[in-house]
Amino acid sequence: MGNLLKVLTRDIENYPHFFLDFENAQPTEGEREVWNQVNAVLQDSENILLGLQAYKGAGQEIRDAIQNPNDFTLQERAWNSVCPLVIKLKRFYSFSLRLEEALQSLLECLTCPLLTPTQHLEREQALAKQFAEILHFTLRFDELKMRIPAIQNDFSYYRRTISRNRINNMNLDIEKEVNNEMANRMSLFYAEATPMLKTLSNATTNFVTENKSLPLENTTDCLSTMASVCKVMLETPEYSSRFSSEDTLLFCMRVMVGVIILYDHVHPNGAFNKSSKIDMKGCIKVLKEQPVDIVEGLLNALRFTTKHLNDESTPKNIRAMLQ
Repeated sequence: MGNLLKVLTRDIENYPHFFLDFENAQPTEGEREVWNQVNAVLQDSENILLGLQAYKGAGQEIRDAIQNPNDFTLQERAWNSVCPLVIKLKRFYSFSLRLEEALQSLLECLTCPLLTPTQHLEREQALAKQFAEILHFTLRFDELKMRIPAIQNDFSYYRRTISRNRINNMNLDIEKEVNNEMANRMSLFYAEATPMLKTLSNATTNFVTENKSLPLENTTDCLSTMASVCKVMLETPEYSSRFSSEDTLLFCMRVMVGVIILYDHVHPNGAFNKSSKIDMKGCIKVLKEQPVDIVEGLLNALRFTTKHLNDESTPKNIRAMLQ
């Protein structure tokens, strides 16, 4: 395990510093069962992203139908265009539920009170890597979703139209796939600017709430330690140069932002408070040293999806860095 995770000998500003090899960590026998469960979910993540990337929407068909309300052919064309898209949106939503379960399984392992967060990362590197991969996927999904307004337009049209379609006796087989309860849940999901991140934030908060015997610090220390792992790899050339792909640096940035947001939602005082175990000034500085087009979405995630940034207890210099 020494090759995969090394504790740096220096202790800068009293923050834990680690190097975790996100590219090569492999599960031990003790990790195998949970790793297999989570891996079954993560194996589908790339297809979910490809499906979202290819989402074109039914904007023209919907506009034609709205502008010609008495043209049954155009109404049917719009409906038949929207239905497959709604099935696709259901698949994305269903995946978020699987991701939520996977995250909670990992949290159970990585916050177990028998070990400290440092020891968990040393001994369960492959699970830490999967935790990172979930966050990486989540931010990629939400970045894509924010650029596709057609998703909400299509789904709104579907919700508005389905009652009228019942009256017109049009094909309603889709209701077997997306009943009213499912449509309501999907509607709430897609109404969020960052739906996957919201799902993970809720999952982490629920994990803490449901495991009352587990000290809150076990979860927040796991998150703050992961933030330090990513920060040190980004700011230390001798470590970042070990990666075989430049994509791993963006991976680290996304993961760092993801754990900061989760920490901010779970910890009562948030991530920006002076007492926070996350070096927020250092993390933001690392992001701002990257090209704007690469990190703007991540900086926006910190600006708009965190919970405590605008609290009075947030230092002015931290708030200024994100303006």
